[in-house]
Amino acid sequence: MGWSLFGAGDMVRFGLGHLLWWALLVAATILLVRWLVRGARPAKGADPGRALSILKQRYARGEIDPAEFEARRRDIA
Repeated sequence: MGWSLFGAGDMVRFGLGHLLWWALLVAATILLVRWLVRGARPAKGADPGRALSILKQRYARGEIDPAEFEARRRDIA
């Protein structure tokens, strides 16, 4: 039998460790790219009813004038 630096079990663990490292690196890269792309576009399913409700509340508190209210209401619709 020949002499080796690692036993068979050590070589298997070494190989699996490297495989796990690369799998985690690839997964982290994919998640990072998806997170960056998702942040660049508007949220899906934005609720126009909720936006209009907030707009009405701001108008009622006097934060915006009637002209701005109408302009923003048209944008929401």
